[in-house]
Amino acid sequence: MSEQRLESWQERTISTKQIFEGKIISLQVDTIELPDGGQATREIVRHPGAAAVLALLDDRMLVVEQFRKPLEKFQIEIPAGKLDPNEDPIVCAGRELEEETGYRASSLRPLSAFYTSPGFADEKLYIYLAEGLEKGEMNLDQDEYLRVDAITLEQALAYIEEGRISDAKTVLAVYAWRLYKLTGEI
Repeated sequence: MSEQRLESWQERTISTKQIFEGKIISLQVDTIELPDGGQATREIVRHPGAAAVLALLDDRMLVVEQFRKPLEKFQIEIPAGKLDPNEDPIVCAGRELEEETGYRASSLRPLSAFYTSPGFADEKLYIYLAEGLEKGEMNLDQDEYLRVDAITLEQALAYIEEGRISDAKTVLAVYAWRLYKLTGEI
């Protein structure tokens, strides 16, 4: 498909109405012009982005288990957190790893980056592989309650099947880890 034809499908913003401005996200409603000249609205969640870490310690993956209010259940996830303003994602990844697990990495390698839900949000999530782990100091946020664990690949795969791991970043990390174990490359 030609680039020119794709451009003709682009939606032009006519107006933007700010609905909500929170600590983590903001919500806006854009009125847009459709390619056929009609109009529609788009609800857009703005998010500063986040970083997450696949941290391997003695052939186990460091995870945190915490209650996720939107899901009304506990989830097992890789360590992750929101980017601070103008923060480099790799810096965020290292900070979140230590804050949530009490471990520091001597090196962080990019694994992947993806948009979490491009149909309504602009959040981009960066995932890093943490290597050379050493004990640091846990420093949870005041409103953060979690349990740290180190699980095997078999446990991680079982947790995916059970729904205890069901977020995209952690599922991606588990499958990347499995590929790493099979091929030696990540």
